[in-house]
Amino acid sequence: MTPQSARVPVSRLLKVSALLAAVVLTPVLSLPTHAVAAQETPVPVSGASYTVALPGLPGADVRSPGPGQPAVLVPARSTHDFSLVGVSWDDPSARPDFEVSVRTRTAGAWTPWRPLHTGDAMGQYADAPRPAAARGATEPLWVGRSDAVQARVEVRSGRLPGGLRLDLVDPGTSPADARMTGRATDAAPGRAAGRPAIVTRGEWGADETLRDLDVKYTNTVKVMFVHHDNNTYATCADSPSVLRSIYRYHVETNGWADIGYNFLVDRCGTVFEGRAGGVDKPVLGAHTLGFNTNSSSVAAMGTYTDTAPPDALLDSMSRVIAWKLGLHGADPLGKAQLTSGDSGSRFPAGTNVRFNVVSGHRDAFNTECPGERLYEALPKLRRGVESLMR
Repeated sequence: MTPQSARVPVSRLLKVSALLAAVVLTPVLSLPTHAVAAQETPVPVSGASYTVALPGLPGADVRSPGPGQPAVLVPARSTHDFSLVGVSWDDPSARPDFEVSVRTRTAGAWTPWRPLHTGDAMGQYADAPRPAAARGATEPLWVGRSDAVQARVEVRSGRLPGGLRLDLVDPGTSPADARMTGRATDAAPGRAAGRPAIVTRGEWGADETLRDLDVKYTNTVKVMFVHHDNNTYATCADSPSVLRSIYRYHVETNGWADIGYNFLVDRCGTVFEGRAGGVDKPVLGAHTLGFNTNSSSVAAMGTYTDTAPPDALLDSMSRVIAWKLGLHGADPLGKAQLTSGDSGSRFPAGTNVRFNVVSGHRDAFNTECPGERLYEALPKLRRGVESLMR
């Protein structure tokens, strides 16, 4: 019999058990947990990832029967709620030659078929803290709150990779999300290259139990690579949820150490801290295959292939780039040499390449990123950065 003085109320035991479960148990297929109480300081937001196996013919030479007749067509199926979707496969070094499209039931109606980009995220598996957990994957696609999905795969040549699956991400919700949008920078005239206002990982609700806690640093920042993330969101109030989804996808689907980008900027001009380790430090990211060493990155949250990037986004990008380059004495109108660390880039490993100090992802990797209209804006962006650093 337990002595009276040692007895613990059952209610307290239940609370302790719940806390331990929340800390220790973070399975990929767990049901989402939502933050429900508004707080001045946001707390980590627990979301969830779900997978749906795609029937395929791994190891077999297959071709689509013809236009509109995919090799793989997954029946439409209801799912847990999710807001971001991608497709992944077992071998992270595989570069399948196929087209992947999805449609989702969003707001009660089925969307049109939308493509998943299959090139930009490949090859970063060297960033995985546990190589066995790394996977090849398409770029993720933000679809908004959805509860059903269908996928199709059309093979252009070669083989379907093994372990083909849909990856669905629920970013969770936070009452703090709406308070993060449209934040102005703190850089006033006369000190415009000062640190801009940056929404920290804690503020956007990053669950730090997901990532690898062993942060890696590079020596300096010689080049800033500009990216886009191929996602379209309804309002800037969605930005924190989009960011949490990308973070979870990069870690739990790709198997990376953390989100790949160092900074992200939404179309309203809000700057977000990306990869952990300190915004003022040369954190080694996973953003530009072969050239992550001695570089940093900023990603536009959105797709700017046919649409011009808004001035608010370009202005905030220029401010965070000016501040970051200023910490390392780099000339935004100049060039700098980096050495390729991976032949999967545009340049064989060991090749010395001179880049513009402010470059686009496509300068180093065979990709459309950062989108034609954003890439065309890079000269304007460089001039804006230079004027801020005077």
